[in-house]
Amino acid sequence: MHPGCRVEHVFLCRDPVDFRKSIGGLSVLVEQELGLDPFGSALYVFVNRDRNKIKVLYWHRNGFCLWLKRLEAEKFAWPREVEGATQTVTVQQFEWLLEGVDLWRNSPHKTLHFDSVS
Repeated sequence: MHPGCRVEHVFLCRDPVDFRKSIGGLSVLVEQELGLDPFGSALYVFVNRDRNKIKVLYWHRNGFCLWLKRLEAEKFAWPREVEGATQTVTVQQFEWLLEGVDLWRNSPHKTLHFDSVS
């Protein structure tokens, strides 16, 4: 992302998109099909059908930014069973996704909540 760009949310678009779409088509998809604000402080992440490419759309001060990552030999892990059109992840989880971690197979230890120690 652009240095100094504030990111509060990362939305993974569940369904693959046509990668011929660029800024115009993806921003309309974010607004009209996903019901989200394309001008918000969020990353909107899209995957192609083969899951070897992702596009990330975001707004920075006075214009949209779009970047693409293409894997040469692997596939991106992607949410399989998600309610709704998007899956929200943290910025750290998104970085792990870019590095090849399957967030839906590898889960951290469960958080435990106790009322007392005895």
